[in-house]
Amino acid sequence: MCGRYAASRRPEDLVEEFEVEDPPEGPAAELPPRWNVAPTDPVRVVLQRRPRGEPEAPARRQLRVARWGLVPSWAKDPSVGSRMINARVETVAEKPAFAKAFASRRCLVPADGYYEWYKTEDPAGKPRKQPFFIHSRDGRSLAMAGLYEWWRDPAGEGEDAWLLSCTVITTTATDDLGHLHDRSPMLVDRERWGPWLDPGTGDAEALRGLLVPAAPGLLEAHPVSPAVGNVRNDGPQLVEPLPAPA
Repeated sequence: MCGRYAASRRPEDLVEEFEVEDPPEGPAAELPPRWNVAPTDPVRVVLQRRPRGEPEAPARRQLRVARWGLVPSWAKDPSVGSRMINARVETVAEKPAFAKAFASRRCLVPADGYYEWYKTEDPAGKPRKQPFFIHSRDGRSLAMAGLYEWWRDPAGEGEDAWLLSCTVITTTATDDLGHLHDRSPMLVDRERWGPWLDPGTGDAEALRGLLVPAAPGLLEAHPVSPAVGNVRNDGPQLVEPLPAPA
């Protein structure tokens, strides 16, 4: 799964890197850098939408803020989102919570990297979990494949009644990282961002073909401080490498 990640890029850097057409406003421009993003936190996503009231206009690429944990439009309350931070690529096109979003509401979730916990033992032989930070070797953002959805609060009014939420699509981990965890985020190659974000691309098999596990050698992992296990901890020190355990 992908349950924690780092997202410290400035919005203007993400606008350039992901070729965003509409400059971010409000929360998307003000969200501070984070090195310990957790479920239900606000996160930046890249998506493409047609201008409101212009169904024939081309979709424009935007940088928005969504709550991590997808809330289906039919949900009675948003609390269900905490259980939907990930969607399995094997079932995402059929599962009721994700099927409609997969068909037309796809996004990219930019990340510096993500964390996984490796089961090991301390010097006394007691079991413990060592966190690792997994990131791109070249320092570029990871474009994690995601879905987004709008949920309307029946008690709300106006734009404040709408909640934008998202999920990260996962797959079986590649061999070089599978020893850390059996699942990892699906990534979208740069040349496939356009068709993946295009709301007009609806064929399930074609969409699955746009998603790829990380290519061998693209990612690297290093052990980090156990402090990342506490969601209250944050800061660049969380991604600093520790000496590798035996």
